[in-house]
Amino acid sequence: MKIGVPKEIKKREFRVGMTPSSVREAVRLGHEVVVETNAGAGVDLTNDDYIEAGATIVERAEEAFEADLIVKVKEPQLPECARLTKGQTLFTYLHLAADKPQAEALMASGCTAIAYETVTGNHGGLPLLRPMSEVAGRMSVQVGAWALEASQGGRGVLLGGVPGVSAANVVILGGGVSGFNAAQMAVGAHADVELFDVNLMRLEELDALFKNQVQTVFSNPTAVYEAITRADLVIGAVLVPGGKAPKLVTRDMLKDMKKGAVLVDIAIDQGGCFETSKPTTHDEPIYEVDGVVHYCVANMPGAVPRTSTFALNNVTLPHTLSIANNGAVEAMRRDPHLLNGLNVMDGKITYEAVARDLDLEYAPAESFL
Repeated sequence: MKIGVPKEIKKREFRVGMTPSSVREAVRLGHEVVVETNAGAGVDLTNDDYIEAGATIVERAEEAFEADLIVKVKEPQLPECARLTKGQTLFTYLHLAADKPQAEALMASGCTAIAYETVTGNHGGLPLLRPMSEVAGRMSVQVGAWALEASQGGRGVLLGGVPGVSAANVVILGGGVSGFNAAQMAVGAHADVELFDVNLMRLEELDALFKNQVQTVFSNPTAVYEAITRADLVIGAVLVPGGKAPKLVTRDMLKDMKKGAVLVDIAIDQGGCFETSKPTTHDEPIYEVDGVVHYCVANMPGAVPRTSTFALNNVTLPHTLSIANNGAVEAMRRDPHLLNGLNVMDGKITYEAVARDLDLEYAPAESFL
């Protein structure tokens, strides 16, 4: 099979879909890999690195998009969607529930689009989303601490305080992978941490893991409201697989928050879990609403692209090779977890949560096999 690896074109996105070691494995199995020139430059991977691995370097994105299987990192931008055709398979993050124009463009293309973020694992969870959730969770505390600086409009609070001065109060909404990693970093910074979730069993696990370092709280609207009014930093880390994130903090709540408090929305790829969230970029990551600083960068792991690229390839490569070895349909027949990643096929939305949130017709993925 011919595999194409285009250079990412989303603003300030430096990750790349396949590393040279991944290319080498695909070539060893008899596949042809074409990589757009300088696709890996943002993570210090040169054209020569890819050539040595067996890839062919192409000068234009269009040439990479002529492949049977397109492997990317971020959701295709509309010009990229226009290059896709029926018979091609796209394997990347999609996050369609918050992006109807992309969904409709993929439907119009006729391609088969498999989303990293909805592929499931043998032991549950979303293993292709997990490494980026780990990165985003850890980064959320880092960027939150930066946004709290007075020079960024924040409260001028140091997360861990100093002897004689209280530490910052950090509220984390969601106890999944991102929330857990955010809590680890916040605890490491010696902040006071409250962690919310709606799953009591998960709260018990987190309570055992963190012992008395984190206060675990069952999430309900009243408890969330009371927590954010005393918070210096609020991290939104809720996830509905494939669907839009719930709005846990409303615009009306902001007036009761501390001036200069910071909201970091990890869920922004799925529409965000704060009512006032809107996607931002690494160039202009923050904005202010009612005196509250918002950080809503839609590709947070793109700020540490080398770590993110290699972590992502560790989990995507087996699926990439399965699709290349067997074809997309047969690969999904053999692996129900990969089938769960199917979001678009033959002009139809095949993931129920996406269809529901975008008010589009739903066609069960199994019907295409």
